Amino acid sequence: MKTKKQKPGKNGGTKPPLTDSVVVAGFPSPAEQYTENPLDLNDLMIRNMPSTFYVRVSGESMSGAGIFEGDILVVDKSLPALDGDVIIASVDGEFTVKRLKKRGSLVALEPANPDFKPIVFTDGMELTVWGVVTGLVRKFK
Repeated sequence: MKTKKQKPGKNGGTKPPLTDSVVVAGFPSPAEQYTENPLDLNDLMIRNMPSTFYVRVSGESMSGAGIFEGDILVVDKSLPALDGDVIIASVDGEFTVKRLKKRGSLVALEPANPDFKPIVFTDGMELTVWGVVTGLVRKFK
């Protein structure tokens, strides 16, 4: 795989390049394509910069959805929260990440780990949706 020398980015740093090659999760390909365009993770992960924030995950309630402790979620506040979306919400003043479920007048936040119980909203409970999760960043090492 070839890469060309990168141009300095903002603040004098450089951005890692995104190659034109794909990584095959099977038998390797001998293709050697390259690009000179640097990859900016903000460009890749963010649709609407002014309404997007990152949040670090604590806990294991969403492990069944591939969201683990220490992951960084990309959250867009401008998107409407639809049934089935993974959202960041405040429930009675406490923040959580869960999957939104709407069935008629029933609203629930469901974990993706069977060790945790869903939060089913009843009269007097307060739900504030802070945003819809649109991406995830995970560091392996």
